[in-house]
Amino acid sequence: MYSHAIRLLFVLIVCGTNSILAAQEESPLDATRRIIAPCKSVWTSPPSRIPSGVSVDSPLLGNGDLAVTFAGLPERQEFYIAKNDFWKLKSQYGKAGPRPLAKLDVVVPSLQGAEYRVEMSYYDPAAEANFKKDDVGLRMRCWAAATASVLVVELSAAGKPLDVTVTLSPFEGNGSQTRKESLNGFSWVTRKFAQDVDIATEAAAAMKLIGADDAHVNLLPDQPVTIVLAASSRFQSEEYLADAQEAARGLDASSLADLRTQHAAWWADYWMKSYVDIGGGPVEHYYRSLYVMGACSRDPRFPPGLFGSWTTTDGPAWSGDYHLNYNFQAPFYGLCCANRLAQADPEIAPFLDFMPRGRWYAERVTQTRGVLYPVGIGPLGIETTQNAKHYKRPNFEEGGLFWQQRSNAAYSVVNIAQRWYCTYDPAYARRAYPFVVAVADFWEDSLRFENGRYVIYGDAIHEGSGQDKNPVLTLGLLRNVFAVALDMSESLDSDADRRAKWRHILDHLSDYTTQQKNGKTVFRYSEEGTAWWPDNTLGIQHIYPGGAIGLDSDPELLEVARNTIDLMQRWLDGNGSNSFFPAAVRVGYDPNVILQKLAEYSEHTVPNGFQKDNCHGVENCSTVPNTINEMLCMGHGHVVRVFPVWPRNRDAGFRDIRTWGAFLVSSSL
Repeated sequence: MYSHAIRLLFVLIVCGTNSILAAQEESPLDATRRIIAPCKSVWTSPPSRIPSGVSVDSPLLGNGDLAVTFAGLPERQEFYIAKNDFWKLKSQYGKAGPRPLAKLDVVVPSLQGAEYRVEMSYYDPAAEANFKKDDVGLRMRCWAAATASVLVVELSAAGKPLDVTVTLSPFEGNGSQTRKESLNGFSWVTRKFAQDVDIATEAAAAMKLIGADDAHVNLLPDQPVTIVLAASSRFQSEEYLADAQEAARGLDASSLADLRTQHAAWWADYWMKSYVDIGGGPVEHYYRSLYVMGACSRDPRFPPGLFGSWTTTDGPAWSGDYHLNYNFQAPFYGLCCANRLAQADPEIAPFLDFMPRGRWYAERVTQTRGVLYPVGIGPLGIETTQNAKHYKRPNFEEGGLFWQQRSNAAYSVVNIAQRWYCTYDPAYARRAYPFVVAVADFWEDSLRFENGRYVIYGDAIHEGSGQDKNPVLTLGLLRNVFAVALDMSESLDSDADRRAKWRHILDHLSDYTTQQKNGKTVFRYSEEGTAWWPDNTLGIQHIYPGGAIGLDSDPELLEVARNTIDLMQRWLDGNGSNSFFPAAVRVGYDPNVILQKLAEYSEHTVPNGFQKDNCHGVENCSTVPNTINEMLCMGHGHVVRVFPVWPRNRDAGFRDIRTWGAFLVSSSL
């Protein structure tokens, strides 16, 4: 696996005072517990609105298959049950997207007007809700098992007994078919989309109560009751209903204790994959973000969509899909460096599944080889923006919504590059290489060689910005695409006859265009066409995630990059903070400013870590972890730098950050 790192020359630049992690005096388990256990989120009032798939301000429970969030007043707690693989799968605008499966209601009438407090812990993830009114109270402890598709809700009364009613219901409508049965405290529901779809989906949830014989419970202070719910889908088993029923029926006090032990062990191991110790600041947001990705990204066929796995409505914004002009890719930016490969790997599945349709579009829209991807896709080859007829040409072509952008497939290679250069895993290369080559095919045919350089024509840098020439973002993305194609080709001993062409493109791709603004030389968004944009961060995304500029780049180019960061100041941007911060790190921007802005960014969140006033879901889960990791240990080009962009008067330590060159690095300053 690491032979490639030996073949290349890597230089380690140690910018710290030593290379021994301070936390090595304690075990990794003790270190992660010390650092992460204090991290928690607190709600002291109910979410302002029920989660809608646009703004989720509530505890997030999940395991990459089962996803649960809850909201509501103390007298009626509503649990939204979803699964990564439960989508309505139809290639038609407005007809596709993840769908909720069921809703679990816990109704306690006597708690109307009660005090409200919910705490979500992250080291051993669980949400604990406490409601108190006069001489009655309810404690509700909830967790989604890390190793099984099971939700556990533990109920205990304080003071007087409580009348509690527990109800499980399927979500209905939107062309779905549902079933529901309940008898003696055991309930089950199914929901399926089997009509007017391209691929049928079906799932089930089954629930029972431990410590009570009926769904109407007289909850006594010394007699807790536990709700257990299990879920399964047809993608997991033809007998999905029977499996869910069997899993729920089989749970008792003993098996729950075992499941709880497995849950704690899985998360303890997850936290030890890598960790940082930076003494406060945005560290809580760092681990909260990694928790969200650990809770929603594990299914190799069904990665999380725009809003993670927590689907609470049949009509999420942008269909809750995989938006390919950065939104879908962004949550995965920092996962390889954070050594969470199992969370990084699901991202590639929809890229591969969509290749037949991508070839179809390339043939008909641009008359080229390779693949051309629209803005919105789903799992299993589904196209969520197909036939959006209220959009017109030139943004809408041959039934696909492209916004005149040709870079979506190239954008989808950025995390493939991270995964490859951070591991040199030949099995991953064999899986990814056909897609990388298909992207290279498209651009071989699309680029024009003029006056000794390759030129991009007709590629909008922003959605619908026009027929831009040489957009700065795509120039950076193509440098990444052809470098990865060359590297994988050599490693896999494939397509040797194509390497000369790929090298020629890399050596002769057009330079970035610059302009004068406010007395400084900065990047122009395109050579001809769009010059600047008042928001978003596309003007620096060739730096990150494109990876085209780093501390080893030409000093004049680095100065232009830093000037552009200076002028843009998009630290808190509705679309691009996740690229702006790491881009600033990559070009050596002032680390004190980066940390100050990162602290402000971290404070601009709701309790579960989602950005306030930002309707884009999980895309910002990479911002803080990725920025901190890059500041502590940066792998770029053929150089690994330790503490490259970190204040010299601030202590820091890290363990097992994964860098380009397939190294795991630990150090302290």
